Amino acid sequence: MTQLTGQPATDDDIVHLTVPADGGYLGVLRTATAGLAARLQFALDEIEDLRIAVDEACAMLLAVATRDAELECRFQVTEDALTVEVTVPTVRGATLPSESSFAWKVLTALTTAASASAHNGRATISLLTRRAGY
Repeated sequence: MTQLTGQPATDDDIVHLTVPADGGYLGVLRTATAGLAARLQFALDEIEDLRIAVDEACAMLLAVATRDAELECRFQVTEDALTVEVTVPTVRGATLPSESSFAWKVLTALTTAASASAHNGRATISLLTRRAGY
């Protein structure tokens, strides 16, 4: 495996991005997602599915984010998969949509696995997408 710098890697590559929790900045995360997935040689339709899933996950989190919050996104790149973990501080009493909601059906249809957690005033959605054939 090679790091994004072209150097041999001993561990997974990890990329962190932090943007304001505002819909106007989601394009940055979608572009980063597409770039990293392309680097893993994902097919074009897999890249688009992952971009849509990241957008949907972020939309869920923006709905429960505190005012002036930052959206933290962690990308973990492995030889055959991309994991995207998006986290935001939440307003008191906030809940994410249930796993039976349409939004979750979209996430699970577009990714290999999706999960969510909320604790200590923060909500996180994790998405895993494996390259076809793995």
